Amino acid sequence: MRVLVTGGGGFLGLYITEQLVARGEQVRVLCRGNYPRLNELGVETIRGDVRDAAIVAGACTGMDVVFHTAAVPGIWGPWEHYHSINTVGTQHVLDACLAAGVRKLIYTSSPSVIYDGLDHHGINETHPFPASYLCHYPHSKAIAERAVLAANGKNGLATAALRPHLIWGPRDNHLIPRLIQRARSGRLRRVGDGTNLISMSYVENAANAHLQAMDRLELGSRVAGQAYFINEPEPVNLWNWVDEILTLAGEPPLKKRISASAAYAIGVTCEATYSTLRLTSEPPMTRFLALQLGGTHYYSVAKAQQDFGYQCPVSVSEGMRRMAADWKDVAK
Repeated sequence: MRVLVTGGGGFLGLYITEQLVARGEQVRVLCRGNYPRLNELGVETIRGDVRDAAIVAGACTGMDVVFHTAAVPGIWGPWEHYHSINTVGTQHVLDACLAAGVRKLIYTSSPSVIYDGLDHHGINETHPFPASYLCHYPHSKAIAERAVLAANGKNGLATAALRPHLIWGPRDNHLIPRLIQRARSGRLRRVGDGTNLISMSYVENAANAHLQAMDRLELGSRVAGQAYFINEPEPVNLWNWVDEILTLAGEPPLKKRISASAAYAIGVTCEATYSTLRLTSEPPMTRFLALQLGGTHYYSVAKAQQDFGYQCPVSVSEGMRRMAADWKDVAK
């Protein structure tokens, strides 16, 4: 098949691209930067931004399938920044798919689109969208997810949305590096009583889920028009996992703690201060971050297992081993 991966040079997008190439698919990537690995894979690369409708239209032309992974993550920043990329950019991809006669569109969403500030214990996809959001990233992604799913069936296009939670693994340049940096600078604290459970997604498993969904996605299928949580089936203790990561990085386990209520109060103060002073850098704490670090949030993958045979080929222990090996290779 002819497959486009937007953001195909990014963390998740590159793993999807590699797995598609390994299967023998004809792959095109739309990305903003220059990625040597894409050259090694021999895929067609189009340099551009999803905010440019003409570039997106050209990238989607002639494609059978589109994986839309390109997005801007984060917990702070102006609405226009997140909206223009995550919402308007997705609309450009959707419009281009409809115009080009693309058959399948798989959108990479996030569990944060339904995050309401409460603990989530194994909830499923029936959980509603919240009335309001604590930061712009999940809000902008939620609008985009709804648009993608609402377009299912239009002009022969079948759509689905996957919600991988806390993607981690080798080549991560966002989540784990920031965690280690905070620990090394003395700015990382255990938030809450240390018993909160979370879902997480090893990156190769998350990429594999996208291909599994693609294989089952057809108009009229169970997958068409549906959203799916994607993570390891069993949750882990967040702070035990953080300590494992720190140990791999040569850092001691965390000793300093702060209560969940204190972290939230600090988040309120930081947000007010940064907004008043119009600071563009990310605050050390926000309400969203405090709730994510101190709360429980794990999700059921039963629907994905039932509808497209979702499974995790790589165990958590093997994923940790591969990540440790990757760090050693980088160090060399």
